[in-house]
Amino acid sequence: MKAHEDDQERTFAALPPAHGKSFAGSWWGRAWLAALEDGALDSKEVRTGRRLARAGAVGAVSVRPGRITAVVQDRGRTAHRADVLLDELSDTEWDRFLDLAAERSGHVAALLDREMPPHLVEDAETAGVALLPGLGELEARCDCGAWDHCGHTAALCYQVARLLDQDPFVLLLIRGRAEQTVLDDLQARGAAAPPVPEPARPEGVDAADAFAAGDVLPSLPALPEAPSEPGVPPSLDTDVPSPPGVDPAALRILAARTAADARLRLVEALREGAGSPASAEPLTVAQDAVRLAAGEADEAGSEAVAERLGAGSGRGREQLAVAQDAVRLAAGEADEAGSEAVAERLGAGSGRGREQLARAVRAWGYGGAAALSVLEEEWAVEGEALARARAALESAWEEDERPVLRARGNRWTAAGESGQLRLGRDGRWWPYRKEGGRWTPAGIAARDPATALAATRSAADGGEGGEDTEGGEGGEALSRARRG
Repeated sequence: MKAHEDDQERTFAALPPAHGKSFAGSWWGRAWLAALEDGALDSKEVRTGRRLARAGAVGAVSVRPGRITAVVQDRGRTAHRADVLLDELSDTEWDRFLDLAAERSGHVAALLDREMPPHLVEDAETAGVALLPGLGELEARCDCGAWDHCGHTAALCYQVARLLDQDPFVLLLIRGRAEQTVLDDLQARGAAAPPVPEPARPEGVDAADAFAAGDVLPSLPALPEAPSEPGVPPSLDTDVPSPPGVDPAALRILAARTAADARLRLVEALREGAGSPASAEPLTVAQDAVRLAAGEADEAGSEAVAERLGAGSGRGREQLAVAQDAVRLAAGEADEAGSEAVAERLGAGSGRGREQLARAVRAWGYGGAAALSVLEEEWAVEGEALARARAALESAWEEDERPVLRARGNRWTAAGESGQLRLGRDGRWWPYRKEGGRWTPAGIAARDPATALAATRSAADGGEGGEDTEGGEGGEALSRARRG
């Protein structure tokens, strides 16, 4: 991506055609396109814009605060100037956003790596700063005379989505601040953090201070640091016959759960005693509960730990159905000693055979409960959901590239291929591939059906299908799916 840079304007050279490629691979790029696709009054013009952008009809793109501009050629080679406007953030809103970004060094590091941290955007929205455009916020102006989005302004938006994929600072410039200005402000905030005022002390001597002075009792050793993870239970001697009624695999899980619970109790005792060790992060109890729960995900004992963490931090815990929870436990036990026996018991207890449980574990690795529901539930797509599905399928491919799809319920099977698309209730498309005569999950979900179908072909070539469409699940989910 080449760009001419000025303090308040960047000009990007025209990008080559994008035949067969999705326009937005990043979650913030897809959010940009959602503002266009959901807010435009005429979906036909949006599809026209997508075709023009794919064909390389968008010229150099000029980006400056509040406005993006490009010359777009229609199918008749007539050139039109297209502008898309987006309100700039106020100085107050910028201060809030920069304060949030400067709070964590990870946010700054992610921006420097050309990534947009989702937690930063969510925290900013909570603070009243909408960084990404919302429904109807992308205002279109074109010399073709259209009063709403036309094919020219839609093509410009699709091209900008490609630029946003490569550099989120493009979005910050549209919102009013150039990259160097943002980085300078972040550096200034990090270097000039105000000192934290000491709380007012009541009259007299605090009991803790008197004890620390050593005049009352001999000083005690410093509290130990909490271990970063639960201890590993001793391995069981499988050469020795087990006593009647004792399952070694189940006993191992019970020991691991006890170790996890013991660590949690130690963490709670340290916090209730003298507070966190000096080297620990200064997290609140509720924040630390979330961090510990995330660290315990898919580990033996995680269910009990999650219950205690939820109760201690004032949060309720989502209860999974028995059939779902059996799959979650089976996924967590993959590649562990005794996992085969555990899987057999979990399969029998949830009404699944060995092959059924293996497919369910693979689905869980790709997307948790939502992916499992798509695997095991066939439902009738009707009304608005059916209209949206048909529109997505119609616009996903050019007419000469569109595959023949046979529909049954929420499943569309590609004729002449071993690929299938399954529509989730949230509108995402899940790729499936026929293996051994059965439809098997082939990747994570995508908003674009063409991307999902391409994932079934990638899986056939030995790759992992799909692109990370939700920001946070992709890498870990695929890692678990490989084991499944």
